[in-house]
Amino acid sequence: MPNDAAFSRSAAGEGSKQVDRGVLRAMRELAGAAPERLRWLHDNVPDLFAGPMREDAEAVAALAAGLPRLQSDRQLVLADRAHELILARLDVPGSIFATVRRIQDLEISCAEMSHSYAPVPGTDRLLELQRYEFEPKSQEAVAAAGEPEIPERVRRAVHAAIRARYPDLRPAALDPALALLWLNHERFVRLAEPGAVAQLLWLYRQGQEHGGIFLHAEEPEPGSGTAERHLLFAVANPPQQGYLAQVLEVFNALDLGVRRALVLSVSTGKEPWLVGSFHVAHRQGERLANDSDLFRRLRRQLYNTQILSAESETYRDLVLPGLMTGEEGSLVNAFIGFCHTNCAHNQPHRFTFEDVIRCFHSQPEIALRLVRLFEARFDPDVPDRETRYPALLAELEKEVADYNTGHRMLDEFRRAVFQATLTFVKRTLKTNFFVPEKQALAFRLDPAYLDDLGPDFTADLPPERPFRVTFFFARAGLGYHVGFSDIARGGWRTVFTETRDDYVTVANFVFRETYVLAHTQHLKNKDIYEGGSKLVVVLRAPALKSKERVNQRLYKVQTAFINAFLDVFVTRDGKAAEPRVLDYYGEDEPIELGPDENMHDVMIENIAELSARRGYVLGKGIISSKRVGINHKQYGVTSTGVVTFAGIAMREQGVDIRRDPFSVKLTGGPNGDVAGNAIRLLLERCPKVELRLIVDGTGALFDPRGLARDALARIVLQADAEAFDPAALSPGGFALYRNVRRTEGLRELYRRVEMTEAGLRETWVTVDEFHKEYGGLLFKVPADLFIPAGGRPETIDAENWRRFLGKDGAPSARVVVEGANSFITPAARDELQRAGVVVLRDASANKCGVITSSYEIIGNLLLTEKEFLAHKEEYVRDVLAILERRAADEANLIFRRHREEKGQRSFTELSAALSVEINAHKARLFRFFEAHPELCLTPRYRRALLAHLPRLVRDTPVYRSRLSRLPAKYRSAILAAEIATAIVYRGGFELDFERAVEAFVAQSFA
Repeated sequence: MPNDAAFSRSAAGEGSKQVDRGVLRAMRELAGAAPERLRWLHDNVPDLFAGPMREDAEAVAALAAGLPRLQSDRQLVLADRAHELILARLDVPGSIFATVRRIQDLEISCAEMSHSYAPVPGTDRLLELQRYEFEPKSQEAVAAAGEPEIPERVRRAVHAAIRARYPDLRPAALDPALALLWLNHERFVRLAEPGAVAQLLWLYRQGQEHGGIFLHAEEPEPGSGTAERHLLFAVANPPQQGYLAQVLEVFNALDLGVRRALVLSVSTGKEPWLVGSFHVAHRQGERLANDSDLFRRLRRQLYNTQILSAESETYRDLVLPGLMTGEEGSLVNAFIGFCHTNCAHNQPHRFTFEDVIRCFHSQPEIALRLVRLFEARFDPDVPDRETRYPALLAELEKEVADYNTGHRMLDEFRRAVFQATLTFVKRTLKTNFFVPEKQALAFRLDPAYLDDLGPDFTADLPPERPFRVTFFFARAGLGYHVGFSDIARGGWRTVFTETRDDYVTVANFVFRETYVLAHTQHLKNKDIYEGGSKLVVVLRAPALKSKERVNQRLYKVQTAFINAFLDVFVTRDGKAAEPRVLDYYGEDEPIELGPDENMHDVMIENIAELSARRGYVLGKGIISSKRVGINHKQYGVTSTGVVTFAGIAMREQGVDIRRDPFSVKLTGGPNGDVAGNAIRLLLERCPKVELRLIVDGTGALFDPRGLARDALARIVLQADAEAFDPAALSPGGFALYRNVRRTEGLRELYRRVEMTEAGLRETWVTVDEFHKEYGGLLFKVPADLFIPAGGRPETIDAENWRRFLGKDGAPSARVVVEGANSFITPAARDELQRAGVVVLRDASANKCGVITSSYEIIGNLLLTEKEFLAHKEEYVRDVLAILERRAADEANLIFRRHREEKGQRSFTELSAALSVEINAHKARLFRFFEAHPELCLTPRYRRALLAHLPRLVRDTPVYRSRLSRLPAKYRSAILAAEIATAIVYRGGFELDFERAVEAFVAQSFA
């Protein structure tokens, strides 16, 4: 045994020596041949020594030493660092795409690819080098960096290159872009050829000027004789992960091989950009130039990467295997989104998102035939549309009607989905699908499609049908705009979803939510010339870990949607101005948007500027500007109406709020718009008011004698309820603090401070105790008036309304004036009114916010920006006077009719009836003036038109003279609104109508 062990040790030692000798021999051979291979690299891969890699001696040495290994190894890893990966391999079709697919979960900040001029020695393949960096600069870091100190020699060299390449461009104009490039990629700017830097700066500028996406094919040098073409591609706010792989997949699908490339991610301080330089060659020699068919196909497919997510099932299952193109995949995804959201809201368990996806994916032939049908109707390049589309439609309708695989329930489901898609194609009136420079899709639909779908899909919607429905679809979300009149106004709300389940849950009901909100807005908009509308977007925002990333995604989608909106709604002489939009509607469509959930000030200004630049009929009037507008919180416009309604309601109870004592309880914080201004107005106008209760998101304040006016005044419109000084409470008063907590063992406790006869006493209450008291205060605290001016929708509902009554059945407040939307459900309103509560609903009481927004638009249409700012305070005073009058008109009429009818209809029923009545008159009058536009500026009707406008406009000849500059539809709509409200609020029209009928009958039947 020992002898065997000794022999093994001896053999092992001899074997190790042989290995060592082999290793040393290989090392000598590699080292001896390395200089020759280095010369080969200099001669055949000059890019290696022209850019940043020339400073990476270790990587170049590894390449020179390891070059022969590529005869057997698939690749050489030259560097694999924390933030950098460098590979060398033999060039084969799709090799770059394969690598990028493997690392697509990483955020690539820089990618460089290049090839040798000659095959690697010992092979018949070219050398391919790939270098990736994974360290993008954050927006915060770039925003805070200030002006970088770029060496003067670098700046001069770049300026000289700009002058040589772009003689019409002033070099200094690109200095901001140069500063950004330096902050993001200093090494590249320092080491790259100045011409390459100049080219990327020009590319970034072109991207900015073309709405955030741009593709250009450089002309080849005269006599170059090369098949390569140089492509420049820029895109704003691309997806952070996997996007480069998707771009390369487009090249691969079009048989374009990438010979050299430089792709940089650039943070601007607000959003990221991708700028890329690609040297490509078609593998079959097809011509690539700006005017070629290949370039047009490439542009459409590259721009489509903004719409088709690489994470979608359609991309994975249908596009990557080559069953359809990326563009076709985007349209199929839009079909899926439309069918799911239109079918699921009434039948969510039957029309699940996954089942609708499977419907299209299991039948790709039918999906593609539906795409062909859509192209036949909307592709401007289809020559025989008038005959081709009807023929295809007839074939598909028969195929769908006859669809039968022998699985009855499955067949019924799929027929329903395919029929909904056919309806979508038939009822779409215009779309931007064939506009090249787009980042979202828009489909303006005839709302008659809802009747085509039938009651199985629409029974849960209000019975009134809208004037228009527009469906939007993008890579990261979808949405609807629903408007109930030609000129319509309503907010733009964006809902974030983090998980797939979140997205599906919201998407199931997004269409119904949009429809109901637009319908409610239409009732609220009765006093103004705009009808009601709403735009709601569901946004996918998974795994976005920072506010910066969330806002990037938000702004990307909102920018994409507003551009898609303008693609279809910017018109010239009534037809879509974009030549690649086929318009089957053929009229101007004035649609006003308003800020709502997740609409930030920066986007409001961007939308206004973009609308004006693109020539929309309303210009900047498309949305209420924060800069050149009326700040609702600053001027308390919504609360002006709420308090006016409250004063009239209390007068009906025998209380003059300006003289008599009365008590109030509120939800909503003292720093909120509606609640804060309601408190301010009550303190200013009502010397004897007792504000007994305030409940907001930070806690609750209660004082049986009314919160101290001085202490309350110090925090109104400045801070939330938690900032109130508890030392100012009366005995029996207390403050609950939602955000002040401590832990004792396993128990979480909330702070509670109460004023006793002996002074302040602090206690800590359990979670259950806190929520029982916090949630019950608005129901139990007695007051004369309750103003819900903040809080969650449907706080008081059919299940809990009885808590608002005492043991004797008496309500805790006799009057409720809804300052917040949907705080009380319709069923709870009915029950409270049966219990004797006066409930004045949101659509009446808080209507002054939207009225103000309407007058902001009028100001934008009739005054220049300079004029508006110069006379803003006077204009606002006029608007506030209009608000008080409009609120008083409606409140007085509601109470008058309630008395006349002896309470047969509730206050909320009367409110809804007034809206319907005014809107019916408005619609009829609008049609009349549209048919007779010449009447609008005649003296009689001009007086009515002027009566609707602020006094500043009426009394200033230069502004008054601009009425003729208003869009004709606006004159008709303003007249219709002013006359319709006068008919209902003042009365008398019915008597004239009766006399007109009598005269007609006397004449016709004499």
